[in-house]
Amino acid sequence: MNHHFFAYLYRLKYIDRWSLMWNMRKENVAEHSFYTAALAHMLCTIANEVYKRDVPTDRVVSIALFHDVSEVLTGDIPQPVKHNNEKILRNFREIEDAAVERLIQTLPAEINSVYKSLIQDPDEELYRWVKAADLLEAYIKCLTELSAGNREFIVAKQQILESLKKMDMPEVDYFLTHMSSSFEKTLDEITLS
Repeated sequence: MNHHFFAYLYRLKYIDRWSLMWNMRKENVAEHSFYTAALAHMLCTIANEVYKRDVPTDRVVSIALFHDVSEVLTGDIPQPVKHNNEKILRNFREIEDAAVERLIQTLPAEINSVYKSLIQDPDEELYRWVKAADLLEAYIKCLTELSAGNREFIVAKQQILESLKKMDMPEVDYFLTHMSSSFEKTLDEITLS
């Protein structure tokens, strides 16, 4: 029997994000997942090295890497669509759960539980780090679009920044203070500074 999990995973590069907004540069779910995992690693590193916490970085990064895998079957449903109506959100969550279940069934039984714990049943406290990284990745997208002159992302940037601040995570504040302004600069500006 063939197990199609990774064949599905490789199709994430065909799923565009930000479909309701005009983009200077398209972004797909595969690259979003990579950047979210990298940002999750950075947030955990800040937590552990700056704030002397004990966050299991490897586990958080693994969860982040697979956090949007269901979108290979559902597509990327824009936030204004899913969060504007409670019934739509509830229905979407059911569709997402069904997609995740289907994907998990495409894995060999011997390793099924490893991926299930990352995709279907991640630890809620660890998933909070993934959510922060996911929001940061969206915020960075807004910064880069705005820096390129695309005013389409003005409101999204503000909404995402408010969501990040509500998370009340010093690691997020640290990143915003020390790293986020670099995304508003050109290559020459970051190279020469």
